[in-house]
Amino acid sequence: MWETGKTSQIAMEMRRYNLAVLGISETHWTQAGQKRLATGEMLLYSGHEKKNAPHTQGVALMLYKVAQNALVGWESHGSRIIKASFTTKKEGILMNIIQCYAPTNDSNDDIKDHFYERLQSILEKCPRKDLTILMGDLNAKVGIDNMGYEDIMGRHGLGERNENGERFANLCAFNKLVIGGTIFPHKRIHKATWISPDHTTENQIDHICINKKFRRTMEDVRTRRGADVASDHHLVVANLKLKLKKNWTSGQTAIQRFNTAFVRNTDRLNKFKIALNNRFQALQDLLKEKETTMEDNWKGIKEALTSTCQEVLGLKKHHHKEWISTETLDKIKERKNKKAAINNSRTRAEKVQAQAEYIEANKQVKRSIRADKKKYVEELATTAEKAAREGNMRQLHDTTKKLAGKYSKPERPVKNKEGKPITEIQQQRNRWVEYFEELLNRPAPMNPPDIEAAHTDLPIDVNPPTKEEIRMAVRQIKDRKAAEPDNIPAEALKSNCNTTDHRRKIS
Repeated sequence: MWETGKTSQIAMEMRRYNLAVLGISETHWTQAGQKRLATGEMLLYSGHEKKNAPHTQGVALMLYKVAQNALVGWESHGSRIIKASFTTKKEGILMNIIQCYAPTNDSNDDIKDHFYERLQSILEKCPRKDLTILMGDLNAKVGIDNMGYEDIMGRHGLGERNENGERFANLCAFNKLVIGGTIFPHKRIHKATWISPDHTTENQIDHICINKKFRRTMEDVRTRRGADVASDHHLVVANLKLKLKKNWTSGQTAIQRFNTAFVRNTDRLNKFKIALNNRFQALQDLLKEKETTMEDNWKGIKEALTSTCQEVLGLKKHHHKEWISTETLDKIKERKNKKAAINNSRTRAEKVQAQAEYIEANKQVKRSIRADKKKYVEELATTAEKAAREGNMRQLHDTTKKLAGKYSKPERPVKNKEGKPITEIQQQRNRWVEYFEELLNRPAPMNPPDIEAAHTDLPIDVNPPTKEEIRMAVRQIKDRKAAEPDNIPAEALKSNCNTTDHRRKIS
């Protein structure tokens, strides 16, 4: 995923196969954090924690909207393990997903022991009542023979069990995790998850497991050979008979911003003024007929302003310029066709020919993506230079922000008083409340300073503000700033300062 454009390609395949959660191994990303892609997916990633660490290993979970809404919290466990929890429609039951990248079969035993010990400690902390899914590149061949492992394995695996497979099967047996790829009958081509560079060897080393209690929730597990991101692994997909539930504490509903740029258009501005004046006149007539409270008056004012903005200005649309060109997308499609040709080859000669064509197609994709990225950055730099010359600080700031990227500030879990990460979103919020309560509510000093009282009171005008003062205050509000919780933009108030008279009279 460290390669230019790879994340976008993975997101495209995720949308194509309509996946709620996608686990990724060997991301080659360092540090830990979360990132929102321009296309809406959320990426939770975990890698080497040290600064200047090599871009090796790394795991991630890519979440579609339904999974983002259900996210309760997530944990980073180094460069090989990441865990996330989601609410489900089953009352009181969470879904815990653990994504792994295990050491290879040839790795040192100490490295393997450390990995499985850490994985075991994470599994032990998952409540038994919850649904737990363990998945990823386990580099483990469990084979066909399930003797001694009948409770957690079927006879629909692939090949023969190796040492890593023995370790993995023992872990699953101890934690009562059913290995999904072994219990559903499929063709051999739909079981193999990894293929050697020369396309002569196929193995089943990527797995999706589920705790035995929820075995019937899993409806199928198989590879999808059509997915293509130039990897030697096939996409493994599990179908679950389970619905995620929106976690209402995961965030407030985003406020829809109005397109205030239209206020700078004279015709649209006049239309806005007329519509707003009509609404305020109707509001005044209505309030004259009955007694109302201050709260009722405020609700009427807010409704008049926001409904006029909705009707005349409309909502602001976020236009994201996708830097990958259509030519590159065509090359990606061509590469996908070459992979299909490899999968459908019937003879060794056909496969060798298709493989050579695929390698060349992948080179063209890489070259095209690098060229697109270079062109995109150059266009941003040109835009920034032009904005600087013209003194357009807003555009300069926005463009510079795009050029800088978002990797400098990864979002990390909040820590408790003992310095341990807090993974659940609601607990993080509670910790913030606790922190500021302690920070701002300090006890009174033991020996308060003796401050002399002022000889005379300052001449502060405490009378209600005049109409002119209100108009002046409204004019001084800065444009293009985020609206307050009432969602009334400054431009709407400034478009016709006479509306402030209505607000003052009504209130």
